Amino acid sequence: MIITDTHTHLYASQFDKDRTEVIQRAIDLGVARFFIPAIDSETTKVMLDLEKQFPNNIFLMMGLHPTHVKENYLDELKHVKEWLDKRKFYAVGEIGIDLYWDKTHLKQQQEAFKQQILWAKEKNLPIVIHCRDAFNEVFEVLEDCKDDKLYGIFHCFTGTLEQAKKAISYNMKLGIGGVVTFKNGKIDQFLKNIAIENIVLETDAPYLAPTPYRGKRNESSYIVNVVEKLAQIYNLSETKVAKITTENSKTVFGV
Repeated sequence: MIITDTHTHLYASQFDKDRTEVIQRAIDLGVARFFIPAIDSETTKVMLDLEKQFPNNIFLMMGLHPTHVKENYLDELKHVKEWLDKRKFYAVGEIGIDLYWDKTHLKQQQEAFKQQILWAKEKNLPIVIHCRDAFNEVFEVLEDCKDDKLYGIFHCFTGTLEQAKKAISYNMKLGIGGVVTFKNGKIDQFLKNIAIENIVLETDAPYLAPTPYRGKRNESSYIVNVVEKLAQIYNLSETKVAKITTENSKTVFGV
């Protein structure tokens, strides 16, 4: 059984003391593929180091996270473009709009989101979208940019059934992680109405640990709890869930 974690921040400081053990623990459980989103220029070196350590398991993205769109965002975007031109990445991400923490730079977030979508299309790459308290704003950008070159993953999907269908209409898979195991997560109530061919698995480690680890540091090995929950929702074996969602991830990332 091969499981794919399509979104995990394994370079985060929360793993500084036991990163190798955390990754090996996941590999031992069948989590063989880890897709690593970028945040800003400060994460580039640690991402590259991680890839060097686990070249057969780590797949890197490049992008500017919306919460890191600040006064220097043009310099950060320049960094993204330079790296996209320099070497292979598997997606442009994570990018999008976040209005939970700060609405000050909404205009700049929209600009950065659109620009990075254009770069993804130029490189024939998927995008990985971060959306928090900003479904309308994200959909507005996607509507402006929609065509047959727009595709990717709606990371950490926490919206409604209607929003899920709308995201899928823009050629997005839904990234499903620990939230699906929460009692108040809500998405477990309608997910069976979404074909599993539209689903990919993720942890967003070290954040959003699934039940029974909620509130603790998340790690990629905990994705097995997400697999277990989806197996219940779709009335499939865990092996089947792992196989289908890994195939879905291959469709997105091309590997």
